[in-house]
Amino acid sequence: MIELTSKERAKLRSYGVGLDPIVYVGKDGVTDSVASFLSEALGKHELVKVRFTSFKDEVKELSFKLQELTGSTFVASTGFSSLFYLQNPDKDKRIYTL
Repeated sequence: MIELTSKERAKLRSYGVGLDPIVYVGKDGVTDSVASFLSEALGKHELVKVRFTSFKDEVKELSFKLQELTGSTFVASTGFSSLFYLQNPDKDKRIYTL
């Protein structure tokens, strides 16, 4: 997990506006398979939107749990969606520059 400045968070949020959710958290909540799928998606895309179809009153708490499980950075939540970022360690393969 990296610490983001407010400007970096704002930049990532602006990138995330056009993204469709890739990962969905359903009635089973945050499971190992959800965390694994998010980790895989972050490895490919760096910035991933997660949609909560259940547990809508616990979006922030579950987002922090996903952050811990995946080693990513929880950027922000809007409504029932959260945005996660994991920078690619290879500078040549990075999609988003901060």
